[in-house]
Amino acid sequence: MVTIEHLGKYFKGKKVFLTGHTGFKGAWMVQILSMLGAEIKGYALAPEKDGDLYNLINGNALCQSSIVHDIRDAEAVRRELVRFEPDFVFHFAAQPLVIRGYEEPLYTFEVNGQGTANVLDALKFLEKRSVAVMVTTDKVYENLDDNTLFKETDKLGGYDPYSASKAVAEIIISSYRSSFFNHEKIDVHQKSIASVRAGNVIGGGDFADNRIVPDIVRAIKKNDLVTLRNPHATRPWQHVLEPLGAYLLLATKMVDNDVKYNTSYNLGPKKMDVLTVEELTRIAIAKAGKGSYQIEENQNKLHEASNLMLDIDKAKRELGWWPKFDSRTAIEKTVEWYLDDETDATTKCQRQIQEYFEQHN
Repeated sequence: MVTIEHLGKYFKGKKVFLTGHTGFKGAWMVQILSMLGAEIKGYALAPEKDGDLYNLINGNALCQSSIVHDIRDAEAVRRELVRFEPDFVFHFAAQPLVIRGYEEPLYTFEVNGQGTANVLDALKFLEKRSVAVMVTTDKVYENLDDNTLFKETDKLGGYDPYSASKAVAEIIISSYRSSFFNHEKIDVHQKSIASVRAGNVIGGGDFADNRIVPDIVRAIKKNDLVTLRNPHATRPWQHVLEPLGAYLLLATKMVDNDVKYNTSYNLGPKKMDVLTVEELTRIAIAKAGKGSYQIEENQNKLHEASNLMLDIDKAKRELGWWPKFDSRTAIEKTVEWYLDDETDATTKCQRQIQEYFEQHN
């Protein structure tokens, strides 16, 4: 069982360079790393809204420094990373939305593709041992909607710009790992590089537009109908603490063995634990005790994969990781966070973090 105390042995007093720290997942990661006693330097754009989670937990006070800048600026990324001399690098910065990918495809490819290359290239100039965990998505696979349970060795692809940009990121990671951070020369470059593929993450504090759980919560609070674009689409829903816990566990494994874990890992719920968008909505409404929904009738809607399932056996086998929360629990924990208006965001996050890491699988 991975506990806060165990992780603290690896991260306390260590320097962590975290891109995308102002985003939803990034803010949760900042909170965890702060609890572990890590020294955090963040690099990201400013939070999009004053009420975003990063501001609610006073993220700037938890970081040694917070660099508000564009991940597409290669020179700035290199300067800030190398100057900090991190022990760990977690690359979260991304354009994370499918619909925005359709609206701004070039920006999406630049951020997710070139941004990833910029972080990896900066590591070439870091003259010390460092572990880097590069975050992509579960949507990196060529998905023919044929109920494939995707393994890490399956073909990469992407129908929509967002998915394709993340597949590009995976290819870039693989290229840098082979070309500049080859395991045969680990004693020279001293870099361990892994990629992690997780998606459909839910949890308190996500206020993004066009994401199902924030949309549900906003509708419930306003007594509006929830509108479902793809009610029958299945997704591997997981609480935000599941992948974050896995990223941290993987990083500790990479410290202990700087070659074995330089690969990619799928992270998601158990094989049979998948729900449709409509099922998720019903559970959330039941937990809230109010709310209703409608199904959008739009024949010209943008393409999104109907089915997406991951094989997580590799992570279970090599990392000893598997999910602690089933999908229903993840949804209920998320709704609890949003509807608790009496408790501040920091306390809610810390409480759920402690509960998660103390729970047995």
